[in-house]
Amino acid sequence: MTATWTEPGNTPVALLLLGKGSDPASERGVDCPGDLPAPSDPDLVARATAAKAALGDRVFVLGHHYQRDEVIQFADVTGDSFKLAQQAAARPDAEFIVFCGVHFMAESADILTTPQQKVVLPDLAAGCSMADMAVLGQVETAWEHFQDLGIADDVVPVTYMNSSADIKGFVGRNGGVVCTSSNAKRALTWAFEQGSKVFFLPDQHLGRNTAVLEMGFDLDDCVLYDPHKPHGGLTDEQLRDARMILWRGHCSVHGRFTVDSVREVRERVPGVNVLVHPECRHEVVRAADHVGSTEYIIKTLEAAPAGSAWAIGTELNLVRRLALAHPDKQVMFLDRTVCYCSTMNRIDLPHLVWALEELVAGRVPNQITVDGKTAHEARVALDRMLSLP
Repeated sequence: MTATWTEPGNTPVALLLLGKGSDPASERGVDCPGDLPAPSDPDLVARATAAKAALGDRVFVLGHHYQRDEVIQFADVTGDSFKLAQQAAARPDAEFIVFCGVHFMAESADILTTPQQKVVLPDLAAGCSMADMAVLGQVETAWEHFQDLGIADDVVPVTYMNSSADIKGFVGRNGGVVCTSSNAKRALTWAFEQGSKVFFLPDQHLGRNTAVLEMGFDLDDCVLYDPHKPHGGLTDEQLRDARMILWRGHCSVHGRFTVDSVREVRERVPGVNVLVHPECRHEVVRAADHVGSTEYIIKTLEAAPAGSAWAIGTELNLVRRLALAHPDKQVMFLDRTVCYCSTMNRIDLPHLVWALEELVAGRVPNQITVDGKTAHEARVALDRMLSLP
């Protein structure tokens, strides 16, 4: 009997995954309530330029380092997530903050800016897989288990900047602090002055790498809490003995780099310097020559001698931009497989043009707002970070 292939019919879920539908019950939609310009429109650059000029000082455009070049060219400021949120807060006269990044970044900007300012995310589907791995209900369930065990008073929650506003709010109301990849050691040092354990959200790798490689902890001091398993997949004894309780979350971009990637590039390029982000796996960080935040990576390349070779383990848009900015150095992607941040790349020029033209027309598209209670509690955790010595 000859097998035949039957094309499956369209389903709501399939269409949603393809970006051809919307889920009204979801926090984030995937469609624009208007006409999105075609990517092939030859006038996109001119339209973005005209719309931005028409808005003048009323608009301030932020571009994360991982954004496409076609979008970055219109950014007033580029940087990492927290730097951009700070830049937005430093522009209280800007009526509109257009954040070319992902959802949690726009939330942070809304928390730090004035109530009169409106934060716009050009595509609501631009999320962060890592941030989405820590769901408030699951985190609260874990905390309740800590309370039942009698260890909650000893646990200080610390959340990475790459987390949702409600997770930052949870941390704020439970005596914790936010951290970035640049100040994680300072945040953890502060946390261990408050308690004997840290509950680190949502990136297990940043928490583990900071504790072990920068603070002298043993890997045995760290346990991995899996929210999809009863009690996190851990015994009561493991939770009582642990110093670092790491949430089972990771970055889908940085998590793909392997020790084999490091070994292969060293064999291919003698004398290469391997520079990776601390969101990479522990064994990759150990195998690298240099480890640091996005800003650290940029500054390291700027200071590197001409003729030096660098294999960089971070998002491809940034690596390509660094290679173009430093033609006197050999700059390459650590892994031979292309690795864009798929959700960050949802912000493209058509979405930016659409958002800017909507603002020119007097309509505010895709405004990101954090409710007052959550914003207050998250601001508490952020202010604790800002006050770190």
